[in-house]
Amino acid sequence: MSTSTVISKDGTVIAYSKIGTGPAVLLVDGAFCHRDMGPSTPVAKELSDSYTVYTYDRRGRGESGDTQPYDPQREIEDLASVAAEAGEPVHICAFSSGVPLALEAIRHGLAVDKLGLYEFPLVTDGSRKPAPADYHRRLSDLITAEKRGAAIRYFMHTGVGAPALTVAAFPLMPGWSKLKKSAHTLPYDSRFMSDALDGTPIPTDRYTYITAPTMIFVGSKSPKWMHHGNTALAQAIPTAHYAELPGQSHQVKPKLFTPTLKSFLAR
Repeated sequence: MSTSTVISKDGTVIAYSKIGTGPAVLLVDGAFCHRDMGPSTPVAKELSDSYTVYTYDRRGRGESGDTQPYDPQREIEDLASVAAEAGEPVHICAFSSGVPLALEAIRHGLAVDKLGLYEFPLVTDGSRKPAPADYHRRLSDLITAEKRGAAIRYFMHTGVGAPALTVAAFPLMPGWSKLKKSAHTLPYDSRFMSDALDGTPIPTDRYTYITAPTMIFVGSKSPKWMHHGNTALAQAIPTAHYAELPGQSHQVKPKLFTPTLKSFLAR
Protein backbone atom coordinates (compact mmCIF):
# COMPACT_ATOMS: atom_id res chain seq x y z
CA MET A 1 0.00 0.00 0.00
CA SER A 2 1.40 3.39 -0.96
CA THR A 3 1.22 6.38 1.36
CA SER A 4 -0.95 9.40 0.65
CA THR A 5 -1.41 12.48 2.81
CA VAL A 6 -4.19 14.83 3.77
CA ILE A 7 -3.87 18.18 5.54
CA SER A 8 -5.91 18.38 8.72
CA LYS A 9 -7.72 21.54 9.77
CA ASP A 10 -4.78 22.87 11.82
CA GLY A 11 -2.31 22.25 8.98
CA THR A 12 -0.94 18.94 10.28
CA VAL A 13 0.02 16.36 7.64
CA ILE A 14 -1.82 13.08 8.23
CA ALA A 15 -0.49 10.02 6.38
CA TYR A 16 -2.90 7.36 5.17
CA SER A 17 -3.14 4.39 2.82
CA LYS A 18 -5.98 2.71 0.97
CA ILE A 19 -6.34 -0.75 -0.46
CA GLY A 20 -9.06 -2.74 -2.22
CA THR A 21 -12.32 -1.90 -3.96
CA GLY A 22 -15.87 -1.55 -2.74
CA PRO A 23 -17.59 0.44 0.05
CA ALA A 24 -15.22 2.53 2.18
CA VAL A 25 -14.08 1.22 5.56
CA LEU A 26 -11.93 3.43 7.79
CA LEU A 27 -9.85 1.79 10.54
CA VAL A 28 -8.99 3.69 13.75
CA ASP A 29 -6.08 2.50 15.88
CA GLY A 30 -5.71 2.40 19.64
CA ALA A 31 -2.70 3.25 21.82
CA PHE A 32 0.78 2.96 20.26
CA CYS A 33 -0.55 1.58 16.97
CA HIS A 34 -0.26 2.94 13.44
CA ARG A 35 0.01 1.52 9.93
CA ASP A 36 3.33 -0.21 10.64
CA MET A 37 2.39 -1.59 14.06
CA GLY A 38 -0.88 -3.08 15.20
CA PRO A 39 -3.97 -4.62 13.60
CA SER A 40 -4.95 -2.01 11.01
CA THR A 41 -2.80 -2.98 8.04
CA PRO A 42 -3.35 -6.76 8.29
CA VAL A 43 -7.10 -6.22 8.85
CA ALA A 44 -7.16 -3.92 5.80
CA LYS A 45 -5.55 -6.61 3.66
CA GLU A 46 -8.12 -9.16 4.81
CA LEU A 47 -10.98 -6.76 3.99
CA SER A 48 -9.61 -5.54 0.68
CA ASP A 49 -11.32 -8.17 -1.47
CA SER A 50 -14.70 -6.60 -0.64
CA TYR A 51 -13.98 -3.06 0.57
CA THR A 52 -11.83 -0.02 -0.06
CA VAL A 53 -10.03 0.17 3.27
CA TYR A 54 -8.41 3.31 4.66
CA THR A 55 -5.76 3.14 7.36
CA TYR A 56 -3.99 6.17 8.78
CA ASP A 57 -1.32 7.19 11.26
CA ARG A 58 -2.86 9.10 14.13
CA ARG A 59 -0.96 12.32 14.83
CA GLY A 60 2.39 11.84 16.49
CA ARG A 61 2.78 8.34 15.04
CA GLY A 62 4.30 6.83 11.93
CA GLU A 63 4.50 9.35 9.09
CA SER A 64 1.94 11.85 10.43
CA GLY A 65 2.80 15.21 11.96
CA ASP A 66 2.35 16.22 15.57
CA THR A 67 1.56 19.91 15.78
CA GLN A 68 1.62 21.21 19.34
CA PRO A 69 -0.04 21.92 21.69
CA TYR A 70 -2.08 18.74 21.59
CA ASP A 71 -5.86 19.01 21.75
CA PRO A 72 -8.29 16.07 21.37
CA GLN A 73 -10.34 18.18 18.95
CA ARG A 74 -7.43 18.08 16.51
CA GLU A 75 -7.57 14.27 16.39
CA ILE A 76 -11.29 14.44 15.68
CA GLU A 77 -10.45 16.76 12.78
CA ASP A 78 -7.73 14.36 11.59
CA LEU A 79 -10.21 11.50 11.47
CA ALA A 80 -12.76 13.68 9.68
CA SER A 81 -10.11 14.67 7.11
CA VAL A 82 -9.35 11.05 6.25
CA ALA A 83 -13.07 10.22 6.18
CA ALA A 84 -13.58 13.06 3.69
CA GLU A 85 -11.00 11.42 1.42
CA ALA A 86 -12.91 8.15 1.68
CA GLY A 87 -16.25 9.87 1.09
CA GLU A 88 -18.79 10.04 3.90
CA PRO A 89 -20.71 8.24 5.15
CA VAL A 90 -18.14 5.49 5.82
CA HIS A 91 -18.00 2.23 7.69
CA ILE A 92 -15.70 2.59 10.71
CA CYS A 93 -13.92 -0.09 12.69
CA ALA A 94 -12.06 1.17 15.77
CA PHE A 95 -9.80 -0.71 18.14
CA SER A 96 -9.26 -0.25 21.88
CA SER A 97 -8.68 3.40 22.83
CA GLY A 98 -9.40 4.32 19.22
CA VAL A 99 -13.04 3.58 20.06
CA PRO A 100 -13.66 6.73 22.13
CA LEU A 101 -11.97 8.79 19.40
CA ALA A 102 -14.39 7.37 16.82
CA LEU A 103 -17.37 7.91 19.14
CA GLU A 104 -16.38 11.53 19.76
CA ALA A 105 -15.91 12.13 16.04
CA ILE A 106 -19.45 10.89 15.43
CA ARG A 107 -20.73 13.12 18.22
CA HIS A 108 -19.07 16.03 16.39
CA GLY A 109 -20.84 15.19 13.13
CA LEU A 110 -18.86 12.46 11.36
CA ALA A 111 -21.29 10.53 9.15
CA VAL A 112 -21.02 6.77 9.62
CA ASP A 113 -22.90 3.93 7.90
CA LYS A 114 -21.85 1.12 10.21
CA LEU A 115 -19.71 1.03 13.31
CA GLY A 116 -17.54 -1.87 14.49
CA LEU A 117 -15.90 -1.41 17.91
CA TYR A 118 -13.27 -3.81 19.23
CA GLU A 119 -12.73 -3.84 23.00
CA PHE A 120 -13.10 -0.31 24.32
CA PRO A 121 -11.15 -0.59 27.62
CA LEU A 122 -14.04 0.38 29.89
CA VAL A 123 -14.05 -0.21 33.65
CA THR A 124 -17.68 0.16 34.66
CA ASP A 125 -17.89 -1.85 37.88
CA GLY A 126 -15.76 -3.43 40.61
CA SER A 127 -14.44 -6.28 38.46
CA ARG A 128 -11.10 -4.47 38.12
CA LYS A 129 -9.26 -1.86 40.16
CA PRO A 130 -10.01 1.53 38.57
CA ALA A 131 -7.27 3.91 37.48
CA PRO A 132 -6.49 6.65 40.02
CA ALA A 133 -7.95 10.11 39.59
CA ASP A 134 -4.51 11.51 38.71
CA TYR A 135 -3.78 8.82 36.08
CA HIS A 136 -3.62 11.22 33.12
CA ARG A 137 -1.46 13.73 34.98
CA ARG A 138 1.04 11.12 36.14
CA LEU A 139 1.26 9.61 32.66
CA SER A 140 1.79 13.05 31.13
CA ASP A 141 4.45 13.91 33.72
CA LEU A 142 6.44 10.80 32.82
CA ILE A 143 6.38 11.72 29.14
CA THR A 144 7.33 15.33 29.88
CA ALA A 145 10.29 14.02 31.89
CA GLU A 146 11.28 11.85 28.86
CA LYS A 147 10.76 8.68 30.92
CA ARG A 148 9.13 6.77 28.07
CA GLY A 149 9.85 3.32 29.43
CA ALA A 150 8.36 4.22 32.79
CA ALA A 151 5.33 5.74 31.04
CA ILE A 152 4.74 2.50 29.11
CA ARG A 153 4.98 0.43 32.28
CA TYR A 154 2.64 2.78 34.13
CA PHE A 155 0.15 2.70 31.25
CA MET A 156 0.24 -1.09 30.97
CA HIS A 157 -0.09 -1.76 34.70
CA THR A 158 -2.33 1.09 35.89
CA GLY A 159 -4.26 1.81 32.69
CA VAL A 160 -4.50 -1.61 31.06
CA GLY A 161 -4.41 -3.66 34.25
CA ALA A 162 -1.61 -6.00 33.17
CA PRO A 163 0.11 -7.91 36.02
CA ALA A 164 3.23 -6.30 37.44
CA LEU A 165 5.44 -9.27 36.51
CA THR A 166 4.24 -9.14 32.91
CA VAL A 167 4.91 -5.40 32.72
CA ALA A 168 8.39 -5.84 34.21
CA ALA A 169 9.28 -8.14 31.31
CA PHE A 170 8.16 -5.68 28.64
CA PRO A 171 11.65 -4.23 27.95
CA LEU A 172 12.75 -7.73 26.90
CA MET A 173 10.11 -7.93 24.18
CA PRO A 174 11.17 -7.53 20.50
CA GLY A 175 8.75 -4.62 19.99
CA TRP A 176 9.92 -2.56 22.97
CA SER A 177 11.75 0.03 20.82
CA LYS A 178 8.62 0.55 18.68
CA LEU A 179 6.51 1.04 21.80
CA LYS A 180 8.95 3.64 23.11
CA LYS A 181 8.86 5.49 19.79
CA SER A 182 5.08 6.00 20.12
CA ALA A 183 4.99 6.37 23.90
CA HIS A 184 4.69 10.16 23.80
CA THR A 185 1.17 9.72 22.37
CA LEU A 186 -0.11 7.78 25.40
CA PRO A 187 -1.45 10.96 27.03
CA TYR A 188 -3.34 11.64 23.78
CA ASP A 189 -5.24 8.39 24.24
CA SER A 190 -5.77 9.01 27.95
CA ARG A 191 -7.51 12.30 27.09
CA PHE A 192 -10.07 10.35 25.07
CA MET A 193 -10.39 7.71 27.77
CA SER A 194 -11.56 10.42 30.22
CA ASP A 195 -13.65 8.63 32.87
CA ALA A 196 -13.58 5.25 31.08
CA LEU A 197 -11.27 3.73 33.69
CA ASP A 198 -12.89 5.06 36.87
CA GLY A 199 -15.13 2.08 37.58
CA THR A 200 -18.45 3.90 37.32
CA PRO A 201 -21.45 3.00 35.12
CA ILE A 202 -21.86 4.68 31.72
CA PRO A 203 -24.33 7.58 31.95
CA THR A 204 -27.58 6.42 30.34
CA ASP A 205 -27.69 9.26 27.81
CA ARG A 206 -24.00 9.34 26.83
CA TYR A 207 -24.24 7.47 23.51
CA THR A 208 -27.84 7.98 22.48
CA TYR A 209 -26.58 10.05 19.54
CA ILE A 210 -25.23 6.89 17.86
CA THR A 211 -27.77 5.86 15.22
CA ALA A 212 -25.66 3.72 12.86
CA PRO A 213 -25.85 -0.08 13.18
CA THR A 214 -23.12 -0.96 15.68
CA MET A 215 -21.35 -4.17 16.68
CA ILE A 216 -19.32 -4.43 19.88
CA PHE A 217 -16.63 -7.13 19.60
CA VAL A 218 -14.87 -8.74 22.58
CA GLY A 219 -12.47 -11.68 22.64
CA SER A 220 -13.48 -14.68 24.76
CA LYS A 221 -10.01 -14.74 26.35
CA SER A 222 -10.17 -11.10 27.47
CA PRO A 223 -10.64 -10.41 31.21
CA LYS A 224 -14.05 -10.18 32.86
CA TRP A 225 -13.84 -6.41 33.28
CA MET A 226 -13.48 -5.99 29.50
CA HIS A 227 -16.60 -8.10 28.93
CA HIS A 228 -18.53 -6.21 31.60
CA GLY A 229 -17.55 -2.81 30.23
CA ASN A 230 -18.35 -3.64 26.63
CA THR A 231 -21.64 -5.27 27.57
CA ALA A 232 -22.50 -1.98 29.26
CA LEU A 233 -21.42 -0.12 26.13
CA ALA A 234 -23.68 -2.29 23.96
CA GLN A 235 -26.56 -1.49 26.30
CA ALA A 236 -25.77 2.24 26.18
CA ILE A 237 -25.75 2.47 22.36
CA PRO A 238 -29.34 2.11 21.10
CA THR A 239 -28.31 0.42 17.83
CA ALA A 240 -25.62 -1.88 19.22
CA HIS A 241 -25.23 -5.64 19.39
CA TYR A 242 -22.57 -7.61 21.27
CA ALA A 243 -20.39 -10.36 19.77
CA GLU A 244 -17.89 -12.54 21.59
CA LEU A 245 -15.08 -13.87 19.41
CA PRO A 246 -13.90 -17.36 20.42
CA GLY A 247 -10.22 -17.68 21.24
CA GLN A 248 -9.46 -13.97 20.85
CA SER A 249 -7.93 -11.50 23.31
CA HIS A 250 -7.18 -7.78 23.18
CA GLN A 251 -4.41 -8.57 20.69
CA VAL A 252 -6.89 -9.68 18.05
CA LYS A 253 -5.76 -11.95 15.21
CA PRO A 254 -6.83 -10.25 11.96
CA LYS A 255 -7.47 -13.48 10.02
CA LEU A 256 -9.84 -14.70 12.74
CA PHE A 257 -11.51 -11.34 13.42
CA THR A 258 -12.12 -10.17 9.86
CA PRO A 259 -14.71 -12.78 8.79
CA THR A 260 -16.97 -11.71 11.68
CA LEU A 261 -16.42 -8.05 10.81
CA LYS A 262 -17.23 -8.74 7.16
CA SER A 263 -20.41 -10.53 8.14
CA PHE A 264 -21.52 -7.50 10.16
CA LEU A 265 -20.63 -4.98 7.45
CA ALA A 266 -22.45 -7.01 4.79
CA ARG A 267 -25.79 -7.04 6.64
